Amino acid sequence: MIRWKAIAAVSLFSACTWAQAADSVPHWGYEGHGGADHWSELDKAFEVCKIGKTQSPIDIVTAQVESVAGAPIKPAYKSSPAKLANNGHTIVVHLADGGSVTVPSGTYKAVQFHFHAPSEEKIDGKSFPMVAHIVHSNDAGKLAVIAVLFNEGAENAALKEIFAALPAKEGEQPIKPFDTTALLPATLPYFAFEGSLTTPPCSEGVAWQVLKTPSTMSAAQIEAFRKIFPMNARPVQPLNGRKVTVTQ
Repeated sequence: MIRWKAIAAVSLFSACTWAQAADSVPHWGYEGHGGADHWSELDKAFEVCKIGKTQSPIDIVTAQVESVAGAPIKPAYKSSPAKLANNGHTIVVHLADGGSVTVPSGTYKAVQFHFHAPSEEKIDGKSFPMVAHIVHSNDAGKLAVIAVLFNEGAENAALKEIFAALPAKEGEQPIKPFDTTALLPATLPYFAFEGSLTTPPCSEGVAWQVLKTPSTMSAAQIEAFRKIFPMNARPVQPLNGRKVTVTQ
């Protein structure tokens, strides 16, 4: 049985679901009074957005990262029934049974992926036109995110059908089964650090892996997303002494 309710529960915690549009959730966004600078003022549950010490995203300064050996990312994704949603903050693809990935902190099940424009992460002060965050959860409820950066270039074939039919209004609909493997670049070197959700409630304890090798999206694909969400990226947050590693 496809456990959509369980998936929705995990995705709600990751602050990336259609359920966020419910009246019980304080309105937040990326500009004005509800913007990122004011999230902590909107609800006590969002307080960590301001006082947290391991917040995401960050600017990855490559001259300051520590190289480590081994610990490759090991994806074991598979084709999964999927739902496409506009949750009022981004476009999300929910996965019923998307397989798993193994990263240094353990093995996690793929739950969903969603997009930000421009990229929330920066590398040496540079942002990218878009980023996909692949959100994973383990049996203990811990989260791990793999970030796939996108440069403008060739059309992204894996996302062609999805980006041709991005929902402009809030809601969700079934789509063809999707294999998240198709989102990954050919090589998987990555930056790793301890971080948080990049949206309220900004919960910490999230294991982040930002892939060094960007993928591409066409200008038309990027524009299709930005027509719906012109800007949905949280500003970079202080590192506060955190160690960032790179694995080749």
